[in-house]
Amino acid sequence: MAKATSSEQAALVREDTAAKKNARLDLFKFVPFRLNRLAAEVSNALAVEYGERYGLDIPSWRVLATLGFRKDACSAQYVAECTRTHKSTISRAVTALMKRQFIERVENENDRREFRLRLTRKGRALYEELFPRLMQREQEILAGLSTQERRDFAVLLGKLEASLGLVQTSEEADAKEAY
Repeated sequence: MAKATSSEQAALVREDTAAKKNARLDLFKFVPFRLNRLAAEVSNALAVEYGERYGLDIPSWRVLATLGFRKDACSAQYVAECTRTHKSTISRAVTALMKRQFIERVENENDRREFRLRLTRKGRALYEELFPRLMQREQEILAGLSTQERRDFAVLLGKLEASLGLVQTSEEADAKEAY
């Protein structure tokens, strides 16, 4: 193979530079875009279950779900950080859920200036009724994957979460006082 001359090398560099200038980000191959789009579609698919039947929106469900899996009451800030939802969105959901008597505020035993949130009996009953429906819906969404692909998908999600320092288990989440 003949060695490229300096003028040929310069031409290749110019072509590469021009190609980079004209390059576009293909969103449909860009993982962050794909994950965001997938997450939005999955959230919307689940929202049909609790939205139409129970009049809950996505942020309200996120509050209920977070409080439902927790053993102890937690702060609204914890819910916001856990669900990666803006604090003001969580605050509005908390207000709406309190009006409907699904959640209540309780005084933090360690800091009486702070209030924590927990499900009321009515909220717990709603959570217990909803989560099996949502688990079924999750299975329907994953139906296009084989059992092994589901396992592999869970492992890969876990690796991505770990690389970003995200809590991955309920036990880890319960152990955190602040997310």
